[in-house]
This record gives sequence, C-alpha cells and structure tokens, in this order.
Amino acid sequence: MAVDRDHVLRTAAALLTRKSTATLDDVARAAGISRATLHRHFAGRDALVRALEALGIAECEAALDAARPDEGPAADAVRRLIREIEPSAGLLAFLYTENQLFEGEELNEGWARLDGRLAALFRRGQERGEFRIDLTPAWLTEALYGLLASAAWAVAEGRVARNDFTRMTAELLLGGAVRRE
Repeated sequence: MAVDRDHVLRTAAALLTRKSTATLDDVARAAGISRATLHRHFAGRDALVRALEALGIAECEAALDAARPDEGPAADAVRRLIREIEPSAGLLAFLYTENQLFEGEELNEGWARLDGRLAALFRRGQERGEFRIDLTPAWLTEALYGLLASAAWAVAEGRVARNDFTRMTAELLLGGAVRRE
C-alpha cells in the first residue's frame, strides 16, 4: 500500500499544531500508518519538522500570492493576506515555536523570501502614507507572524471564535500600524 506523503504531513501538522509534544508514534497512529512506515519517509522528528517547514512556507507563499499584495491600499492587502493565511495559521504557530528552524546554518531560504515580500508590503504602505514610519517593515513583519501564531493558538484553545480570526488579527496589527496625523 502506497503512503500518501501529503496526507501524512497534513495529519502531522494538525496533530502537532494541537499538541507540539506529540511523539512520532502519535503522528504515525494519527496518520494510520506504522512507526516504521513513518520512519521510512521521515528519518526522525527533525526530518518531519523540516518537511512541515517546507509545507508551511509553500502555504504562506500561496496565501501571499492569493492576497495580491501589490493591489490596492496596503491595509486591504494585509487584510486579504490574513484571511488567506488563516487555514495555515496553526501550522505557522507550531513552526514559530520550533527554534531549530531559525538557528544555525540550515535556515530555509523560504523564510527570507516571505520576510522580503511581507516587508515590501509594509514598506509600500509606509511610502503611501498608510502606515507609521517609526516602525520598520521588518518589525511589522515579525508582529504579523506573532499575531498569526497567537490568534491560531487562541482559536485552537477556544478562547477566540474562528470567525473572528481575520478581523481581530488585522485590527490589532493595523490599529498599531496605521499612521495618525
């Protein structure tokens, strides 16, 4: 029987998003495969996390493309991005806590691509007078990542309704980023 790698990754993402301490045995059981089969596809937890990182980056890039960051007011583009990325926010929240992804020489260049594209969106908003200029685009990018992760955790724990994810995240970010005369 062939193993559907995408199914295994999405199952692992869903499980690890809810319980970051889940074991590889837990992941295999959730995916309906044996630990040995999981190990044939992912040599260990690090390999699985790296595969989830690639999935997360791909989903973020797809959300960014779908949000059309160069169209219309920058604030509207940020709202579209948050709406598009919401289905992947739980995976991002998990990845956000995986320190090994952001240390050392094995940093995935996909993060730099995402950071650059997001910073360009915030810079565009600053240049057009929409966003405060005393906050750097890099900081606004980090703030967005943090708010997405926090909102995902709050939704997962039932403290925030899923339907409020986009509005609450966007309003908190933009309420602090909107330029005031």
